[in-house]
Amino acid sequence: MERIKRSRIYAVLLCVLTVCTLTACEGNSTSATARSKTQEHTEIEGLEWQERADLSYAEGFVIEKYAEGFRLITVSEDAQYLIVPEGGEAPQGLKNDIRVINQPVSDIYLAATAVMDMFRSLDALDTIAFSGADAKGWYIAEAKQAVESGAMRYAGKYSAPDYEMLLSDNCSLAIENTMILHTPEVKEQLEQLGITVLVDSASNESHPLGRIEWVKLYGTLLGKEAEAERIFDEQVKTFTEIEQQVQKSGQSVVIFYLTENGAASVRSPSDYMVKMIETAGGNYIFDDLETDGQKSTSMTIQMETFYTRAKSVDYLIYNNSIGGEYENLEALLKKEPLLADFDAVKENHVWCVPKSLYQESMSTGELITDLYAILNEETPQTTYLYHLE
Repeated sequence: MERIKRSRIYAVLLCVLTVCTLTACEGNSTSATARSKTQEHTEIEGLEWQERADLSYAEGFVIEKYAEGFRLITVSEDAQYLIVPEGGEAPQGLKNDIRVINQPVSDIYLAATAVMDMFRSLDALDTIAFSGADAKGWYIAEAKQAVESGAMRYAGKYSAPDYEMLLSDNCSLAIENTMILHTPEVKEQLEQLGITVLVDSASNESHPLGRIEWVKLYGTLLGKEAEAERIFDEQVKTFTEIEQQVQKSGQSVVIFYLTENGAASVRSPSDYMVKMIETAGGNYIFDDLETDGQKSTSMTIQMETFYTRAKSVDYLIYNNSIGGEYENLEALLKKEPLLADFDAVKENHVWCVPKSLYQESMSTGELITDLYAILNEETPQTTYLYHLE
């Protein structure tokens, strides 16, 4: 029987790969204009529309509420998901491009590691059956332990998932980050297997609270709307308290990492990390970079330009979560000797963002507190940022 089951799985996979290779995936699409956040609401025959969920900062998704617990989530890139409450049924005649997700949601494949912290805050780790990172790739203790114990199984990274495992063990939903857009064939194959794909683009939010507000999307998905509201309100309170207390320090700051070809990657002016620096009282020196209207979290500039612009900066913050981890200043200077001329290096004002921070997506309040501390105290106590000596 096991042999027959595996043969069927391979047959399905072969069929999917053939279809994705020979034809484009079909479906009725709706334009971005039709689904913009300015629309009044989405009419779904058979469902009574009630209201739009109140979002204060997030721009990447919309939640519409219908009677009897039905919810419609619209995510950037025009993807729509109808959340059907337990015991309910999706209405007949639903448009082909609206994906249906039935509650209770379980057996999720989570390839977007930054989303794990939101599931942890919602006490919903048990809904995730498959991980896009192995135990070594997790910095969140609960996720690491779940993979090690087998409660959550490693099903391959986002660009090379274990289709056989996901199919045979009834994966219903794959949550990906925007990297999946670079491998569209993987997204297509998952969908052809009947696995709904939701692309999380929280990292594109320009405000740090916009990024955190995505917890409301997952609260809606999991039937934990009240918990999500409470969690978000707590973060807003922390953020607001810090914002009201902070006085502009006048200290100039740059957050960056070194690329493999020797350039410097800095955060774009619209990035949420820049907003956090400004909220903590710092002046981000690359706030005038032109993005040509593109939505990007970072920009790469040549080292000569970085040297000219940032040599006199008061504080350097190195982004270890992307650009390789450095345990001391000597190792960083070995990578790029030019940094030895920087005022921040001479004044011993070099700090690091740890690798774990990208996965700690609910840490906004603590990180802003850290930034405020290093900009205003001689011997700061920090939670996330660490001093590079």
